[in-house]
Amino acid sequence: MKYSDITKLKHLAHDKISRSANPAVVRNSTVFFKTMQELLKQEKFVKKGNKVNFYEYGRGGSQTTIALQNFISELEQSYATFLTSTGFASVALAIISICRPGDEILVTDAVYAPTRMITSKFLKEFKIKAHFYNPDEFKSLQNKVNKKTKMIFVENPGSNTFEFQDLNKIIKLAKKRKIITAIDNTWGTPFLIKPLKLGFDMSISSGTKYFSGHSDVMLGSLSVNKRVYEKVRVCNKLLGYRASPDDAYLVLRGLRTLDIRLKKHEENTKKIVNFLKKEKKIKEILYPHKKGSLNYENWKKYYSGATGLFSILIYSKNKNSILKFVNSLKLFGIGQSWGGFESLVLYQTQSIQRVYKKYIRPNHHIVRFHIGLEDPNDLIFDLKQALKKIK
Repeated sequence: MKYSDITKLKHLAHDKISRSANPAVVRNSTVFFKTMQELLKQEKFVKKGNKVNFYEYGRGGSQTTIALQNFISELEQSYATFLTSTGFASVALAIISICRPGDEILVTDAVYAPTRMITSKFLKEFKIKAHFYNPDEFKSLQNKVNKKTKMIFVENPGSNTFEFQDLNKIIKLAKKRKIITAIDNTWGTPFLIKPLKLGFDMSISSGTKYFSGHSDVMLGSLSVNKRVYEKVRVCNKLLGYRASPDDAYLVLRGLRTLDIRLKKHEENTKKIVNFLKKEKKIKEILYPHKKGSLNYENWKKYYSGATGLFSILIYSKNKNSILKFVNSLKLFGIGQSWGGFESLVLYQTQSIQRVYKKYIRPNHHIVRFHIGLEDPNDLIFDLKQALKKIK
């Protein structure tokens, strides 16, 4: 019988050896083999490109990290999953595994700032060229594809400005030109959208965010199809990427309640968005809430739900009043991350880099929110008092 993801979240990763509801936390560096023949046999098996479910050395992980890899692979419907120590490390692993000197990579212009840095600056030192395309215009991507294009890197929705793209068009173009595709799916998670099932080669999630849900873990996952598996496996092993068993355990714990938390994040966010829609000081809400808009249609086409991260666009000639608005919020922590139980706020305009400056305009300010699991009425009351600071 095929179970739903809701049921899988509760039953995957049981420890069948100890009969525990949760896998043991196994910390290891050295792994013992019964004989040299056994060790050599396993090494040969791996070199042939076979997917393995064991570890030959601590760098490859432990039974705790393998339990999490299998858990995420089941959710992603992937051939395999690799774990890294941070979400961005999974971004780096995806790119470095595929791109080589002379290649070119196409990147959505609304990408996460460190992803922008590694593609535009770091890769440049290795003779790999990055081009940024407009996420609002498919032709912008289409026109930049050439014979040297090795990878299309999508982040959906885009960081801070939350553009939703027509993913099928991107996949169709990439397959026709035999280009590898990768997507940062941290916002949606494989619970709301399964990129590999759509046709992407690689799907990235920051386990730091919704997977964990408790703001106490750093971890990333890179799920892949069979086409790119061997390249990623070799690169992963050589570079020594590894997640700790303790962090893997905490993410496994968090995943048990992913469905319940995401539902509550979405419910709370919709209430907050409905309140903010009535505020004249707010010029635009960057969230898939407006029926008939391109963002709404592309979100509805691919996602089974929404999460708690969005931005608002405020017009004001007084930047200090925007900062006072942010500083006056009592229930919203000022912090870089998101996806946890608590609500967060961050003034973003000063740090956003774009080629296509749709929202980067004089006197327009972008403030990003993550809506947590608090009582939404309390959050609305907090927003009401803080909005008075905007002039």
